[in-house]
Amino acid sequence: MILPGKRFFMNTGTDQIRDSLVEKGLKVTPQRMAILEAIYTLNNHPTAEMILDYIKDTHPGIATGTVYKVLDVLTAHRLIDRVKTEKDIMRYDGMVGNHHHLYGTESTEIKDYVNEELDEILKDYFKRNAIEDFEIQSVKLQINGKFVKRGNNK
Repeated sequence: MILPGKRFFMNTGTDQIRDSLVEKGLKVTPQRMAILEAIYTLNNHPTAEMILDYIKDTHPGIATGTVYKVLDVLTAHRLIDRVKTEKDIMRYDGMVGNHHHLYGTESTEIKDYVNEELDEILKDYFKRNAIEDFEIQSVKLQINGKFVKRGNNK
């Protein structure tokens, strides 16, 4: 199932963002709030530059370095994940639950993909085919392809 629009795992209102920071033992700052809100609102695996563009009107004095530092802190506390593209562009994902990514080879689009059946197949496969001297913590697929716009074919 491709997950467009709202994130199914987290309510992204201001109170929920504040609560998620507190639950991780982080100080609630305007910068952290704004950056998390931007990631959840943009919902497109944004780059740091996209986040900066989004928050510059409400936080005009925020430095680029501050955004990167906040992103590092949020990643370290598992509030967001890093997603690296084939072109080595770092993007950020507000969905930290188990899921995979669909990468558009003809665009910069990345979509989340959740499929519990696929997860079970992968889990069973690696249970039967253990990798020597390696403990798997998670398996995330990067599925490359072309997004096809479906419309009315008249």
